[in-house]
Amino acid sequence: MGENQISQILIIGAGSMGILTGYHLSLAGADVTFLIRPHRAKALDNPQILYCYDDNQLKEFKHYNYITDPLLIRGSNYDYIIITLDGASLRNKTGLDLVKTIGNAARGTDTKIVLGTILFDVRVWFLQVSGLADEQVTGGHLDIHAYSTKAVTLPLEAPTDPKLIEKADFAYTDKLDDGFTVDDSSPTVANGFAKIFNASGISRCAVKPALECAVAINPMFPIFAACELMDWPKFKDIGDQKLWSLIVASVKEIQELDIHGQLGKELARTTTEAGLATSLAAWEKHMLPLNLQAFNRFHHSEKLRAQGREHLQACLSKGAAEEKPMSALKDLLRRVQEHEMTTA
Repeated sequence: MGENQISQILIIGAGSMGILTGYHLSLAGADVTFLIRPHRAKALDNPQILYCYDDNQLKEFKHYNYITDPLLIRGSNYDYIIITLDGASLRNKTGLDLVKTIGNAARGTDTKIVLGTILFDVRVWFLQVSGLADEQVTGGHLDIHAYSTKAVTLPLEAPTDPKLIEKADFAYTDKLDDGFTVDDSSPTVANGFAKIFNASGISRCAVKPALECAVAINPMFPIFAACELMDWPKFKDIGDQKLWSLIVASVKEIQELDIHGQLGKELARTTTEAGLATSLAAWEKHMLPLNLQAFNRFHHSEKLRAQGREHLQACLSKGAAEEKPMSALKDLLRRVQEHEMTTA
């Protein structure tokens, strides 16, 4: 891609991650195309209206194209393909066929992949199935908290404007330091994507070590699973000390997995019940006026529950392979499974 050439970017999926990523890339001057399922075409025929919690205003996202046939990826010579599907969708039969199609289209080309699926060791699996070169694929995730306003109605905190939210297709907040993060599994892919994203001028893409990303994300899943048991209290109000002790023990077990290296072991030594509670409460306060736990309830208990369960099971399997007892995580998963049976 030449210095002044417009970046051609294909985004797989037009959910909240896909739309908000596409919006910022469009502001950066990229030519954005979505690959969507046919039933989503009607919605994308109209501009996407986005409500921003940060300035209490609506944004219009209309500079994009879409395709509905995965076979059209072949021969299109995209500079980047951004995959925004969740782990369960990426690994089912349809997703598996799509990964193979992407592999056939991108193999031997300059097309680069940002794999935005959060799942244990998903990049290794993706490389095996797609047959793409290691240097073509890096991991990434959206740090902007976004959701479909048609899928869920969150409790409102002042100064959120409910009338504006009613007009929006998606709502979001970009309150963290970074709006998007890519890991350095492939520095060329990561640095190139960050340069494009950062040209939006309103959000930032960070490039971080892959190990740092893994050890930050993987231990979060016991927290979300346990919050489901407690019916999603606000972090500042979590009062079940016995269960909280189990959560923190599960977090430390995941941090200590060999895959997280020395960094994980150091974090496990410094992770305490009080310290983790304080950091989560601070995160919750920082995200206002977005109601963080209501958002997490929708995102991790309803929308992506299957992915979360699979992620925790993968952590258990990794621990077993390393001959670690993982007793706290086993107990937590048992409680979650019992809870699901009683509430089904």
